[in-house]
Order: sequence, then C-alpha cells, then structure tokens
Amino acid sequence: MDRSTTKRIAGAVAVVALLGLGACGASKSDRALSGGAIGAGAGALGGAAVGAPLTGAALGGAAGAATGYFTDDDQINLGKPIWR
Repeated sequence: MDRSTTKRIAGAVAVVALLGLGACGASKSDRALSGGAIGAGAGALGGAAVGAPLTGAALGGAAGAATGYFTDDDQINLGKPIWR
C-alpha cells in the first residue's frame, strides 16, 4: 500500500470510531469528555499508521469532544459513563 492509501484508511477508521463511539452520558460535559477520550485514542492509532500519533491524538480528541458535545443522548447513547 502506498502512503496516500494508508492515510485514507486511517482517516476512515478514525471517522467510523468517532461516529460509532462519539460519546456516552446524558450531560453535554460527560459526552464531550468521553468523546474526547475515545477520539484521542482513535486519532493516536490512526496517526501512528501515518507517522504522526500526537497530531492524530490532538485532532481525534478535538473531533471526539465536538461530536460528544453537539449530539444528544437520544442520537447516540452508549449508557452511563464509567466515572459515574
């Protein structure tokens, strides 16, 4: 696989992870925190595939936090967060 294909696959995996695991919890702050953590993990994995895990973690964390904040619990609900 060439580098651009690897980047596309990593990006697709990160997007699917963020949408599928965007957030859990009922409040916007719970959803933003959990979404940010999940996004940072997925972004770090995707970024590692292309040689930039810290950049991937930062971008994934930001995207995950935004996804968690801007969705309601009736749109994506993974249950009670582990810290509650």
